[in-house]
Amino acid sequence: MIEKEPLKILLVEDNRAHANLTMIGLKQSRVENIVYIADDGEDAMDFLRHSGKHTPESISPRPDLVLLDLRLPKINGLELLEEIRRDEKLKDLKVVILTTSDSENDKARAAELHAQDYLVKPDDYPQFTALMDKVVTRWS
Repeated sequence: MIEKEPLKILLVEDNRAHANLTMIGLKQSRVENIVYIADDGEDAMDFLRHSGKHTPESISPRPDLVLLDLRLPKINGLELLEEIRRDEKLKDLKVVILTTSDSENDKARAAELHAQDYLVKPDDYPQFTALMDKVVTRWS
């Protein structure tokens, strides 16, 4: 039997409590994963481009999936997604919006920028961990 490589996930989240909850949900998923965290949009772009503190590429491998919050300092989530889609080396990355925003404008803009999915974070812990399991299973 061939073993699958762990799913490499870049979690872009500035809220530590949300990041911790997401990490717990991802650890409980049925899919083995490795999670890297960027706490703002600028840090995420440095990770994706292997620049700044994310040099060399061995410490910032290309993720299989980006979980992207929208409300971020420096570069917000939609601006980051737009920048990813403009970059020839990054434009095919799988990006799932994971946010507290239920705004129709945000949803429409994310769809225009070809986000793979738009998920609103549930308040309920069991629902949240179940959502993380579905996300990694679907995109692995």
